[in-house]
Amino acid sequence: MLRCGSQRLVKRLGCLHGLLWAPAQTGHRSVAFCIDPSMGLNEEQKRFQKVAFDFAAQEMAPHMAEWDQKELFPVEVMRKAAQLGFGGVYVRTDVGGSGLSRLDSSVVFEALATGCTSTTAYISIHNMCAWMIDNFGNEEQRHKFCPQLCTMEKFASYCLTEPESGSDAASILTSAKRQGDQYILNGSKAFISGGGESDIYVVMCRTGGSGPKGLSCIVVEKGTPGLSFGKKEKKVGWNSQPTRAVIFEDCAVPVANRIGSEGQGFLIAMKGLNGGRINVASCSLGAAHASVVLARNHLKVRKQFGAPLANNQYLQFQLADMATRLVASRILIRTAAVALQEEREDAVALCSMAKLFATEECFAQICNWALQMHGGYGYLKDYAVQQYMRDSRVHQILEGSNEVMRILISRNMLQD
Repeated sequence: MLRCGSQRLVKRLGCLHGLLWAPAQTGHRSVAFCIDPSMGLNEEQKRFQKVAFDFAAQEMAPHMAEWDQKELFPVEVMRKAAQLGFGGVYVRTDVGGSGLSRLDSSVVFEALATGCTSTTAYISIHNMCAWMIDNFGNEEQRHKFCPQLCTMEKFASYCLTEPESGSDAASILTSAKRQGDQYILNGSKAFISGGGESDIYVVMCRTGGSGPKGLSCIVVEKGTPGLSFGKKEKKVGWNSQPTRAVIFEDCAVPVANRIGSEGQGFLIAMKGLNGGRINVASCSLGAAHASVVLARNHLKVRKQFGAPLANNQYLQFQLADMATRLVASRILIRTAAVALQEEREDAVALCSMAKLFATEECFAQICNWALQMHGGYGYLKDYAVQQYMRDSRVHQILEGSNEVMRILISRNMLQD
């Protein structure tokens, strides 16, 4: 059984019951049942999955290409998503969240990503930030920040990476020196999704000595003197969300904005990233699902040498491999999500496996191959398949690079 929050969410979504089940551009229900993303889900999960698919089809997919090409941050559409409970999917209900499980959240992000992978990835990062405040903040902080994050009246960004500190999060240099009832922040963060547009920045900074035990987590609000932003980065994909450096120059933040205790920042960051890895893997899954269906449909209508491409046995085998990798990725992601929800000892390794396997398989063996099956058409921006490929590539890098995922997995395997 799901938590009571999921029942509340289903009631809030009930008005959309009559909408289409799947993205119009992918025709989900026409796909063979072997890749049906609702397999194994209970009835409540299927209902909010359907709503997420419907929202992706009607509010996201028709605008995906425009957001990408014009680099638009779709604020109003995301706020519509928040009205359905997708602004705080796994945040507790007393502060406006939907109170769903990690598995439920994966189901939602996968479905939304079929409509726009880039936008969904930002929504997942926003959700991660809201959860960190909800889970580690005190009651005053939870009630101050979370309600507006869950409605997406305010947007959140996660600030961990620095120009000289990527995979080695414990070497963060951004400092926060306490002066009375304030911290004075100095330093900069790099590659921050939502940078400059978000209202809330969940910042990992150094309040103590070197190493992970010297890190703390502080919320910095937009408009704080000393907070500024770098230029908007030009990216291969993820163009519906801005990426900028976040800069702190004698930025004074109330001590009351520290989440958790001093020295707890690294723990908060890593626990947030465990869920973030499930989320971004789920976004890859959505892109891959859409790509498989687009490839299947193209093979059935495109003719070469007097016959549909679907008659070509090599392409049949390739499509079978893509479908198999898609389902294998989905099962691994959902297994890891359950382990994380249950706080099992193998959760970190499974989250790392899910992120590693799904982001690599979905990009290289599904999205990229779907583009190849489209031939020259696949390289045109008139065809959605190229955008799914571009938007999913970066997932192998962020939330901990896949090289780091291999370290975490092997460490778990080799421990006594």
